[in-house]
Amino acid sequence: MPPQREDPRRRLLKRHSANPLLTAFDWPYFVNTVFNPGAVRLPTGETLLLCRVEDCSGHSHLCAARSPDGVGDWRVDRHPTFQADPERHPEEVWGVEDPRIVWIDELESFAVTYTCYSHRGPGVSLALTKDFTHFERIGNIFPPEDKDASLLPRRIDGRWVMIHRPVPAHGRAHIWISFSPDLRHWGDHTVLLKARLGAWWDAYKIGLSPPLVETREGWLMMYHGVRITPAGCIYRLGMALLDLEDPKRCLLRANKWIMGPERDYERTGDVGDVVFPCGFTLGEDGDTLNLYYGAADTSIAMATGSVQEMLDWLHENSTPGDRDE
Repeated sequence: MPPQREDPRRRLLKRHSANPLLTAFDWPYFVNTVFNPGAVRLPTGETLLLCRVEDCSGHSHLCAARSPDGVGDWRVDRHPTFQADPERHPEEVWGVEDPRIVWIDELESFAVTYTCYSHRGPGVSLALTKDFTHFERIGNIFPPEDKDASLLPRRIDGRWVMIHRPVPAHGRAHIWISFSPDLRHWGDHTVLLKARLGAWWDAYKIGLSPPLVETREGWLMMYHGVRITPAGCIYRLGMALLDLEDPKRCLLRANKWIMGPERDYERTGDVGDVVFPCGFTLGEDGDTLNLYYGAADTSIAMATGSVQEMLDWLHENSTPGDRDE
């Protein structure tokens, strides 16, 4: 096949030439696949990815990989970093998946939201850590079925804010927003962004991708949309902008997706035609976005972009935030 090239005319996110950055063959113990990592830049300057690792039972755990530049020379923990604990947390009986990580100044800790897979399906759990070695489990905070969750890094009007995606028994799956005084008790549940109707790229279900990016214009939200085709589902990435002090208000929502599965490693794997970001880091300039994503539920890749260019594009290619038709 001829080499696949990026089209500079429509690329807000540019794939790294070293992709895929991590695969199961990089792991120090035998696993099936690695994908959907949360990401942080540590005080040392290193990039840490907390990766979802699926073993050959089909269950997942989380394992940390560290890199001096966020691209290569990865050091992977010799053993699982964060495993399911079904004896004390029965909601994790079938594993833990898809972490999102934010640094919380008030708590002087990283908050890790992740999917806990119970007998009743996936739910949302929360843990705190300072070093990615010791974890304080808050436990299950949203019951099944719910997933794709992340905290905002600071309180809004005295309350913590969570973005998440419940799944109804029938119909479309939307993104919701909820509030808490203490990270344990949650209420004021409100639909934030709806899966659109009809032939849109995000008409079937949507869900949060990485944690939100705080900008002067608002909270930049990247979310995945799923379209059902005769050949199966396609997972693509879109954007929206939330009000900075009232994140229940969606200010803008992109009409078009900005990234979809194109490369061989994104189209072929355990689950084909999937790009699924769960984490990002920002460069020292505060603008360069390094987006880490799972590719076809099989490997980990990275794309880079400019936050300001993404905001400018969003203003030019958006509809009012509450439109779903």
